[in-house]
Amino acid sequence: MTHPRTLASPPPTTLPIHILNYKTPHLHSSTLSPHLNLRPPPRLTYAPPPSSSAASKTMSTEAALDHDTLLKQKRILRTKVKSDLKSMDPAQRAQEDIAIQKIVLEAPWYKSCKGLCAYISCSSLREVDTSNLLSDVLQTTNQDGHSLMGRKLYVPRVEDKNRHMRMLKISSVDDLIANSMNILEPNPVDADGNEREDVMLANDPVDMFILPGLAFDKSGRRLGRGGGYYDTLLMNYQNLAKERGWKQPLLIALSYSVQILDENVIPVAPYDIPIDALVSPSGLILIRQTAFERCQ
Repeated sequence: MTHPRTLASPPPTTLPIHILNYKTPHLHSSTLSPHLNLRPPPRLTYAPPPSSSAASKTMSTEAALDHDTLLKQKRILRTKVKSDLKSMDPAQRAQEDIAIQKIVLEAPWYKSCKGLCAYISCSSLREVDTSNLLSDVLQTTNQDGHSLMGRKLYVPRVEDKNRHMRMLKISSVDDLIANSMNILEPNPVDADGNEREDVMLANDPVDMFILPGLAFDKSGRRLGRGGGYYDTLLMNYQNLAKERGWKQPLLIALSYSVQILDENVIPVAPYDIPIDALVSPSGLILIRQTAFERCQ
């Protein structure tokens, strides 16, 4: 099974231009008389516009080309960032892991949250470590999965290759099992055989999503691994929150220093969900107004 963490702005569309050919009028010598006499106005000629079906076909072809270009740009950038991560000194990576998690654990917006979705880091994918973060949440949770501080934790489980990923509630690391790619995921049922609570079916909202990614910038762009799992899940949850009148969750990504790129370097499509804030070893980077209102 393809996993979301193991997977790849289009340029403006050029539309046909209809050229108007206009023959410049000439004047008789008689035009020097007080009454200016011109020859009959020239005939205007033009190229007829294409039929609606032809125009639609042209635009569809151009859009497909633009989308292919976008995917190619993303693949090239993913290769570069993966190389940068691979070249990262292990000692520096460990230091940045500690610094990033410390920033989150000490933040008021984290301490006050009642529910969150967070990824389970995978060292082989060189993701920012979340083990301390998850342990902190689980240490305040009893064996029934109820938080002693009113806090719930949901972690991802990939269901198929069609961008279907669920966030299921866990109360212990014992609730996790390794999938076929040796990535930890929640067991879909608990020790009693009951299905775990899905964040999409929960009665209460979560306050934030802690997100992974390959690259980010300070304008909120996020480059994932190409599966589209997180973008699909985030879009569905944002729609759910809107339908129920809930406050939209904060979207906070964790990033090593080498993963933060210059603005507009990361290509994006309309379906790419932007992040609200970014936690780097240097501190919290607030991006969207939501983050400024809730993280200060």
